[in-house]
Amino acid sequence: MNYTEIRKNLIDAQRIVFKFGTNVLRNDDKEISLSRIYTFIEDIAGLKKQGKEIIIVTSGAVGLGAKKLQVDANESMSVKQACAAVGQCRLMCIYEDGFDKYGITTAQILLTEEDFTQRVKYLSLHDTLNTIISLGAIPVINQNDTVSTEELAFYKDAFQISFSDNDKLSALVASELDADVLIVLSDIDGLFDDNPKTNPNAKKIDVVQEITEEFEEFASGAAAGGRGGMKTKLEAMKVITRSGGTGLIANGKEPHIIKRIFGQEELGTIFLPTENLANKKRWIAYATNIQARLIVNDGAKKALTEKYTSLLPIGVLNIEGDCQKGEIVSILDEHGNEFARGMINYNCSDCKKILGHHSDDILDILGYKNYDAIITRDNIALL
Repeated sequence: MNYTEIRKNLIDAQRIVFKFGTNVLRNDDKEISLSRIYTFIEDIAGLKKQGKEIIIVTSGAVGLGAKKLQVDANESMSVKQACAAVGQCRLMCIYEDGFDKYGITTAQILLTEEDFTQRVKYLSLHDTLNTIISLGAIPVINQNDTVSTEELAFYKDAFQISFSDNDKLSALVASELDADVLIVLSDIDGLFDDNPKTNPNAKKIDVVQEITEEFEEFASGAAAGGRGGMKTKLEAMKVITRSGGTGLIANGKEPHIIKRIFGQEELGTIFLPTENLANKKRWIAYATNIQARLIVNDGAKKALTEKYTSLLPIGVLNIEGDCQKGEIVSILDEHGNEFARGMINYNCSDCKKILGHHSDDILDILGYKNYDAIITRDNIALL
């Protein structure tokens, strides 16, 4: 597929998720940039008239609240949560008022990681969002910072959260809704082979066929005022491209960036789909909290990655963390590299008793036997 065809496929996308970062919603004085937001709204209204389905994931609530309250949002977690509560009202009013001018209804959705990691909530969210879209409204989604504390990055033992920034959140939403395209608008023109803010000779990459370690090395940390950076944006691109969708990172500070993207201008970096994971495996791989880590031997890793087998207790070397049956765990090789995730068939305390043993020994050791495998192959998602 040549570059023209790639661009055409993006322009023809039917279901599109837009992610607006904190820095594109503010001007150089760190004030809310109403003119830019209303330009986004105007361009999106044009896409809606073409019959496209739009979902927005937006940042900016904490900054807006801090400005209104005249406080430093980084003072403490409770202050940040208070800023989010005040700022979210103001942020949603801007979107609601702007889209109302074009006769478009908006719906506010505030999410925490539990809305993804709990399977029942995940499926309910899927149905709710699809219903909102089918009724012609635009879901406007943000992380519920007023009650969510996961961004503190406080992890106990082997526990990992499903998301702590809106880059990953936008990808999870796009994956869950089978979006054709995820467009992340930041304050950078795309992915470069070096940091363009420090190296004027850095070159923008137009198309990424697959996100390799080389591309990940190009990523840097968070920009001032935001939680993410190019690293979190690449993680988001991994999710959408493994879910069968296309990703795009572009500069949201460019005038009428959305209209120009869909007017066939060659803007940003496009990330092409690499595969189309089944919905349940997307959930296992990316949308759930990780409760524990299983370290497996080389033979087990080879069997999982090359033969797509189940994970038997004889291949497990060690278990870190705590988990219950049905929760999601990370699968690591002997060198500590995570290569898969899966839904465990036994709680961790029982798994520790049977690791390294043959499946035939499970009944004698535990006094019961639910499965031959610690994780069955249908519940394993390779990373």
